[in-house]
Amino acid sequence: MAEQNFFDTKTIIIAVLGIAIAGLLYFNYGTDGTSLTGQKAAEAALSYINTKMLQGQATAEISGEIQKVSGVYMFNVSLNGESFPSYVSKDGKLLFPQGIEMVISTTSEEQTGNPNVETEKSEVPSVKLFVMSYCPYGLQAEKGFLPVYELLKGKADMGIYFVDYAMHEKQEIDENLRQYCIEKEQTDKFATYLSCFISQGKADTCLTTAQIDATKLNICEKQADQDFQIEKNYADKATWSNGQFPQFNVHKDLNDKYGVQGSPTLVINGKVVSVNRDPETIKQAVCNSFITPPEECAQTLSSDAPVAGFGDGVSAEGSAAECEQ
Repeated sequence: MAEQNFFDTKTIIIAVLGIAIAGLLYFNYGTDGTSLTGQKAAEAALSYINTKMLQGQATAEISGEIQKVSGVYMFNVSLNGESFPSYVSKDGKLLFPQGIEMVISTTSEEQTGNPNVETEKSEVPSVKLFVMSYCPYGLQAEKGFLPVYELLKGKADMGIYFVDYAMHEKQEIDENLRQYCIEKEQTDKFATYLSCFISQGKADTCLTTAQIDATKLNICEKQADQDFQIEKNYADKATWSNGQFPQFNVHKDLNDKYGVQGSPTLVINGKVVSVNRDPETIKQAVCNSFITPPEECAQTLSSDAPVAGFGDGVSAEGSAAECEQ
């Protein structure tokens, strides 16, 4: 098969199957083997596709958001009005034109989605969910997290925290700050506000629904902006992470402490853990971190995985994707 025909829309299925059998493509296109940002790795792959595969017969482009999935970057290649998912290694050397999900369940625990996660146990577990407020996968995790928060907030130290950079325009900076201040200053109203926001994505409506005190909110936002130089850093692109993403440093010390890289990141008793994003699985992960689990842990929550992004639906898809530079 000629490389230039690889992305021909009439032969894409044959090409993908052929390369899936081969396994992967190796390329070293302007990379030195170190870990790259998602944007740079995808751009390296795209350069290879256009230069080596298409050879001027057509031009492919990156469409949509670049995501981290199972240790590699996933991006969509747009060509002739169609879009195809592709994957590239974090060092920008291996291109996988197809990802095949392999789910092998060998125990009833795995089949039900129960977490096989070991964390240090404590009397009052510390549970921190790091997100970006407009990251679809952060929103998905929050939908699973919130019922657990409501169930165990009096027993565990649970909260929403923010990744120290933003990937979804200025609106994310503003919403991160809004949620930070509501959680900090009007804690009793935070769950109501967040539940509304992750469902509707309408901040103004949710401020009213949760009866947020606007004066308190404005004072907190101004003080936080001064303390963490949020607007100043946004205006100065020289400070942006990798020159692409504005800083949001309200929880930077915790990001550094736990090695948070993207949204969502769940930290239980100081350890980053990876679990399915349905409420029951998250509940079990938290309950397993108690020395003596409270009686609330006997309650069964939903095992349905929430849909990514805004909305109240459920999803049959996996929960490995995240927003990460």
